[in-house]
Amino acid sequence: MSAHEGTMHDLAGVPLSLRGPAPIRVVAGFGFWLFLLSDIIIFAALFAAYAVLSDATAGGPGGPQLFDKSRVFLETLCLLASSVTCGFGTLSMFRRERRGMWLWMGLTFVLGLGFLSIEAREFASMVAAGAGPSHSAFLSAFFALVGTHGLHVSIGLIWLFVMLLQVASLGFHPMVIRRLFCFSLFWHALDIVWIGVFTIVYLGAR
Repeated sequence: MSAHEGTMHDLAGVPLSLRGPAPIRVVAGFGFWLFLLSDIIIFAALFAAYAVLSDATAGGPGGPQLFDKSRVFLETLCLLASSVTCGFGTLSMFRRERRGMWLWMGLTFVLGLGFLSIEAREFASMVAAGAGPSHSAFLSAFFALVGTHGLHVSIGLIWLFVMLLQVASLGFHPMVIRRLFCFSLFWHALDIVWIGVFTIVYLGAR
């Protein structure tokens, strides 16, 4: 048997996704960083649109009249705290501490839900006051930017819920650990984006 035939025989039972020139953790990590970079580009475009349109209120209310900064502070507190709990959950995962992982990731899920509920109430109160996304270019840019971030948080919570189900059924399988680590990167990236939203949109309202 030739060396080539021997190699092919050894790979016969290996899935195609595991036959690459680099370990799967390297390939998956590189691909996920590319995904995060593409997401950052989307948010950069939304931030640029908001910066251009922030003064185009069409005679309607602007940020200072619409934004409740105490509510926004509570939103920010929830999301930043969820980043801390996610970090502790990730450490527990690497240590194979099932109870700690469930505790910290469960808190991450609850804090994420709290953030979304506060944001949903903010959107509902603005729409009820006649300040919906169709009222002005400023509000269109605001709802597009903040709403896209909220959509990402919603996707992240669904992702986390599915991952917790996988931990419950598969345990700390290498595939599950890899996916949970990618989730943690995604969640921390959302916190970084929110700091930009908090600083530019809410604190910068004039």
